[in-house]
Amino acid sequence: MAAAALSRFLPATSRVTLVESDDIGTVGVGEATIPQIRLFNSSLGVEEGAFLATTQGTIKLGIEFVGWTGPDSRYTHAFGAIGRGLGLLPFHHYWLRQQTGSLWDYSVAAAAAKAGRFAPDPGRPELPTGLTWAYQFDAGLYAGLLRGQAEARRVTRVEGEVATVTRDPLSGDVTALVLNDGRQIAGDFFIDCSGFRGLLVGEAMGVPFDDWSRWLPCDRALAVPSEAIRPILPLTRATARTAGWQWRIPLRHRTGNGLVFCSAYLNEDAATAELLRGLDAPALAEPRLLRFTTGRRTDAWAGNCVALGLASGFLEPLESTSLHLVQSGIARLLQFWPGERIAPADRDAFNRETAREWASIRDFLVLHYHANARAEPFWQACRAVPLPDQLAAKLDLFRAHGRIVREGDELFTEVGWLQVMLGQGVLPASYHPLADAPSAEDLASFLDAQRRHVSAVVGRMPSHEQFLRTETRDLS
Repeated sequence: MAAAALSRFLPATSRVTLVESDDIGTVGVGEATIPQIRLFNSSLGVEEGAFLATTQGTIKLGIEFVGWTGPDSRYTHAFGAIGRGLGLLPFHHYWLRQQTGSLWDYSVAAAAAKAGRFAPDPGRPELPTGLTWAYQFDAGLYAGLLRGQAEARRVTRVEGEVATVTRDPLSGDVTALVLNDGRQIAGDFFIDCSGFRGLLVGEAMGVPFDDWSRWLPCDRALAVPSEAIRPILPLTRATARTAGWQWRIPLRHRTGNGLVFCSAYLNEDAATAELLRGLDAPALAEPRLLRFTTGRRTDAWAGNCVALGLASGFLEPLESTSLHLVQSGIARLLQFWPGERIAPADRDAFNRETAREWASIRDFLVLHYHANARAEPFWQACRAVPLPDQLAAKLDLFRAHGRIVREGDELFTEVGWLQVMLGQGVLPASYHPLADAPSAEDLASFLDAQRRHVSAVVGRMPSHEQFLRTETRDLS
C-alpha cells in the first residue's frame, strides 16, 4: 500500500525502493475493511469491478455482532446514515422519543445486509439513501494488485531479508539497510513495514511500546480459512465466545475465520476447538496461531523513519481498522512529507495526530468489551476494568440525554457510536428536549416515511451475489 501510494503521489524525481522477502510470511487476516478503502483505491485509479474480480472480493455493509449481551443478542454496526435529522437534532433523538420499531429499520445498509442485497443507490438529491460500503477481500491478492501498480510506476523491488540497520552515529538516523547477503540499500527516508518486529523503529531506534492490554486483554488469535458459504452476505460477523470473539468474513472463493482470545482465560487447544466448532463450513487448513500485545509505539515517526501497520502497533480487528490505520498513516505521511530536511515540527504534528487517532479507535473497541452482559469470567473482568477518561465521559454524556460528541476528526462517527452503545445495552435516560417540538402525529408520519424510504431503496436492489456477477462479469 505504501509503495503504490508513494509511487502515485511523489514527484518523478523521487526514487522508491521496496525491500521484501517472499520467505517471510504475512499475517494475512486483514480481509475486512471500512468505507475509507474506497477512497484509497480511487486515488490509485483502481476501478471497483476490477478490484472485486482480482481479489475475490465481496461487498461489506457493516459488522453483525452476535452474543455480546447474551446468547441470542444480535445487532449491526452498519455503514452510512441512519434516518435523517430534523431541524437542529440528529435522527436518533426523535427515534428515542417514540422508539417505533428497531433503530436499524431506518438504515439502508443494515436492511440491505439483512436481506442479502446490494447495489449502489444514491437516491434523489432531496432524499438521499445515506448508503456507503466497504469490501471483504483476499489480502494476498490485493497486495499483488498493488505490487503491480507500484512496479509499473518505477518502484524498484529488492528481494531479500534485512539483517542489520546502519545508523548515523551523530543524528541516530537510519542510513542504510544491510541485507542477509551483504547488499546495502541506502536511503534518505525509511518506512518500517516489518510487522510486529518493528525492525527499524523498534529494534534499531528503540522507540518504546505503549501496552494497552489493561483495556484490551486479548493476546492471541487463531486464523483459518473455510469453504465458501452461500448465500454470500454483504457483512462481516463478530460472535462473542468464551474468552474473546470469532470473526467470519465471506469471500467468493472461501471464508475467512478466526478467534481472538485471552490466553489467561482460554488455552490454545481449547481455543482451537472452540474456533473449529463455530465454523459454518469445513476448514481448508489447520488454524494458524498469532501472538500479539495490543498497543502502539509511542512515536510512529522517529528520526528519518516512519512505522506503518503492525510495526507501529496493533489494535485487534474487531472493527476492521487494521488496513485503515495503514491507509491513514500513508495519507498523514504524504501530508507531512519532508523536504530536503526533516522539520521537527512536522514530525511532532504527525505523531500527535497519530496518537489521537489510535486512542480514539482504542476507546471504541474498549466500549464493546465494557458494555457486555455475558457471564463468563473473562467478560466479567472486562466489565470491571476502569475506562479511559474520554470513553467514560462519552458514555456519561450519552446515558444522560443521548448526546454524542465527535471529538475532532476521530474515525468513528456519531452514528457508529450510537449503534454500538444501543446495540450493547447502553441506554440514555432521556433524549434531547428539543425533540419534543413535533406533535405526536407529525413525528409518527416523519418516522413512517423514513421506514418506507429504506424499504423502497432495498426493494430495488438485486441480490448481493447477482451484483457481484454483474459487476465483475467481464473482468473475472
